Amino acid sequence: QVQLVESGGGLVQAGGSLRLSCAASGRTFSSYSMGWFRQAPGKEREFVAVMSGGSTYYADSVKGRFTISRDNAKNTVYLQMNSLKPEDTAVYYCAADLGYRFNYYYATEYAYWGQGTQVTVSS
Repeated sequence: QVQLVESGGGLVQAGGSLRLSCAASGRTFSSYSMGWFRQAPGKEREFVAVMSGGSTYYADSVKGRFTISRDNAKNTVYLQMNSLKPEDTAVYYCAADLGYRFNYYYATEYAYWGQGTQVTVSS
Protein backbone atom coordinates (compact mmCIF):
# COMPACT_ATOMS: atom_id res chain seq x y z
CA GLN A 1 0.00 0.00 0.00
CA VAL A 2 1.28 3.45 -0.92
CA GLN A 3 0.10 6.65 0.71
CA LEU A 4 0.57 9.98 -1.03
CA VAL A 5 0.43 13.41 0.60
CA GLU A 6 0.52 16.57 -1.52
CA SER A 7 1.53 20.03 -0.37
CA GLY A 8 2.47 23.38 -1.84
CA GLY A 9 -0.77 24.61 -3.34
CA GLY A 10 -2.07 28.12 -2.86
CA LEU A 11 -3.13 31.38 -4.46
CA VAL A 12 -0.81 33.04 -6.96
CA GLN A 13 -1.12 35.77 -9.56
CA ALA A 14 -0.94 35.01 -13.25
CA GLY A 15 2.68 34.72 -14.33
CA GLY A 16 3.76 33.49 -10.93
CA SER A 17 5.20 30.17 -9.79
CA LEU A 18 4.42 27.41 -7.34
CA ARG A 19 6.09 24.14 -6.47
CA LEU A 20 3.97 21.19 -5.47
CA SER A 21 5.36 18.28 -3.49
CA CYS A 22 4.07 14.76 -3.08
CA ALA A 23 5.53 12.62 -0.31
CA ALA A 24 5.07 8.88 -0.68
CA SER A 25 5.23 6.08 1.86
CA GLY A 26 6.73 2.72 0.99
CA ARG A 27 10.17 1.20 0.45
CA THR A 28 10.14 0.80 -3.34
CA PHE A 29 9.42 4.39 -4.36
CA SER A 30 11.98 4.33 -7.16
CA SER A 31 10.04 1.52 -8.87
CA TYR A 32 6.86 3.54 -9.11
CA SER A 33 5.61 5.74 -11.88
CA MET A 34 4.75 9.09 -10.33
CA GLY A 35 2.42 11.56 -11.95
CA TRP A 36 0.32 14.66 -11.52
CA PHE A 37 -3.26 15.20 -12.61
CA ARG A 38 -5.60 18.13 -12.08
CA GLN A 39 -9.31 18.70 -11.91
CA ALA A 40 -11.05 22.02 -12.37
CA PRO A 41 -14.65 22.58 -11.21
CA GLY A 42 -17.12 20.94 -13.57
CA LYS A 43 -14.38 19.24 -15.58
CA GLU A 44 -12.90 15.78 -15.73
CA ARG A 45 -9.58 14.96 -14.13
CA GLU A 46 -6.82 15.55 -16.67
CA PHE A 47 -3.24 14.46 -17.08
CA VAL A 48 -0.50 16.98 -16.33
CA ALA A 49 2.85 15.16 -16.15
CA VAL A 50 4.43 11.83 -15.26
CA MET A 51 7.80 10.21 -14.69
CA SER A 52 7.55 6.58 -15.77
CA GLY A 53 10.20 4.03 -16.66
CA GLY A 54 12.92 6.64 -16.95
CA SER A 55 10.84 8.80 -19.28
CA THR A 56 9.02 12.05 -18.64
CA TYR A 57 5.80 13.11 -20.32
CA TYR A 58 3.80 16.34 -20.20
CA ALA A 59 0.40 17.49 -21.33
CA ASP A 60 0.67 19.93 -24.23
CA SER A 61 -1.03 22.61 -22.15
CA VAL A 62 1.82 22.70 -19.60
CA LYS A 63 4.83 21.80 -21.74
CA GLY A 64 7.58 24.37 -21.34
CA ARG A 65 6.02 25.82 -18.17
CA PHE A 66 5.84 22.88 -15.75
CA THR A 67 8.64 20.52 -14.71
CA ILE A 68 8.21 17.23 -12.91
CA SER A 69 11.08 15.81 -10.88
CA ARG A 70 11.64 13.26 -8.15
CA ASP A 71 13.99 12.65 -5.26
CA ASN A 72 14.03 8.91 -4.58
CA ALA A 73 16.05 9.37 -1.39
CA LYS A 74 13.20 11.49 -0.01
CA ASN A 75 10.36 9.48 -1.57
CA THR A 76 9.09 12.73 -3.03
CA VAL A 77 7.96 13.92 -6.45
CA TYR A 78 7.71 17.60 -7.33
CA LEU A 79 5.86 19.72 -9.84
CA GLN A 80 7.46 23.09 -10.52
CA MET A 81 4.89 25.34 -12.13
CA ASN A 82 6.05 28.55 -13.80
CA SER A 83 4.25 31.17 -15.88
CA LEU A 84 0.97 30.15 -14.31
CA LYS A 85 -2.27 31.04 -16.06
CA PRO A 86 -5.82 31.36 -14.69
CA GLU A 87 -6.71 28.22 -16.64
CA ASP A 88 -4.24 26.28 -14.49
CA THR A 89 -6.61 26.75 -11.55
CA ALA A 90 -7.59 23.29 -10.29
CA VAL A 91 -7.13 20.74 -7.57
CA TYR A 92 -3.86 18.99 -8.29
CA TYR A 93 -3.51 15.31 -7.47
CA CYS A 94 -0.46 13.13 -7.15
CA ALA A 95 -0.81 9.63 -8.62
CA ALA A 96 1.33 6.51 -8.45
CA ASP A 97 1.53 2.92 -9.54
CA LEU A 98 4.20 0.26 -9.81
CA GLY A 99 6.20 -0.04 -13.00
CA TYR A 100 5.91 1.62 -16.38
CA ARG A 101 2.52 3.08 -17.26
CA PHE A 102 1.91 2.47 -20.95
CA ASN A 103 -1.30 4.48 -20.91
CA TYR A 104 0.11 7.14 -18.60
CA TYR A 105 -2.37 9.70 -19.88
CA TYR A 106 -5.33 7.99 -18.23
CA ALA A 107 -6.21 8.34 -14.57
CA THR A 108 -7.31 4.70 -14.50
CA GLU A 109 -3.64 3.68 -14.91
CA TYR A 110 -2.88 4.68 -11.34
CA ALA A 111 -3.95 2.80 -8.24
CA TYR A 112 -2.77 5.29 -5.65
CA TRP A 113 -3.86 8.90 -5.23
CA GLY A 114 -3.24 11.74 -2.87
CA GLN A 115 -5.96 13.90 -1.37
CA GLY A 116 -5.28 16.84 -3.68
CA THR A 117 -4.04 20.37 -3.21
CA GLN A 118 -5.78 23.50 -4.50
CA VAL A 119 -3.99 25.80 -6.91
CA THR A 120 -5.70 29.09 -7.72
CA VAL A 121 -4.27 31.50 -10.27
CA SER A 122 -5.77 34.98 -10.27
CA SER A 123 -5.81 37.18 -13.35
